[in-house]
Amino acid sequence: MRWLCFLLLASSPLLSAATAQTSGPPPGPTSLQFDVAQVPATRDSFVFRLRGEERGWAVWQYEIRSLETTQELVYTAKSEFRPIEEERLRVVVNRATGRPISSFHHIDLFSPRNDTVMVEHDLEVTRGEIAGRRRVGTRSGGVQIVPVSRPFAPGTVFSDYVFLAGAVSNAVPGDSLAAPAYKEFDDSLVTLSFIAESPATIEVPAGRFDVLPLRSGGFRIYATRTGPRRVVKGETLDGAFSFELVRSGPVVPTLE
Repeated sequence: MRWLCFLLLASSPLLSAATAQTSGPPPGPTSLQFDVAQVPATRDSFVFRLRGEERGWAVWQYEIRSLETTQELVYTAKSEFRPIEEERLRVVVNRATGRPISSFHHIDLFSPRNDTVMVEHDLEVTRGEIAGRRRVGTRSGGVQIVPVSRPFAPGTVFSDYVFLAGAVSNAVPGDSLAAPAYKEFDDSLVTLSFIAESPATIEVPAGRFDVLPLRSGGFRIYATRTGPRRVVKGETLDGAFSFELVRSGPVVPTLE
């Protein structure tokens, strides 16, 4: 859901540390921290609703992959939001540190008014650099390939980390939390930020959950406070769009 990432990201680029020190702003938000080890291995199914009408679905899977000396969390997603888009997403992070490893995201677009019919990125983070390519397909059949290679500072996360909001480990009601985020489709740095709201109990098709609402931009995500950490609901602040957890099941292993 590329549009969801846009809703959750601040629009202004990050200031450099030097600029911040020179201008002397008041203390900013607390550094956003993710503990992805809290995210269980699961396969979650969601329903999309627009103005109360069912408009699509999503399946999010969190797979724990053990390597020789560490573990990775492999997040995969498939979704359809009728009649606008279909997508496939795969994000890999280090399960112990949360460090980004790779991101693949493919979206097919179906708007007759849009000349762009496909966007995709395939990126990998190694030795302080993010590299790979972005592809853009047009209605005429052409495909533009854009190489990507730029520094990737420690502490930076992918914009797709919004889907790991259940792993936010240092959120207390009233807190404002932020982290530098790399916007994969735009090759730019922005701010991923959340404001933690008051705890609540909500009901979705999968059941009742004690949650901590996290508000960011024009969107609110509900992450569980106890038990396995996961996102169970999201909604625009005006209530027009929402997604809700319908069921959870066992992981279906992905290919390497």
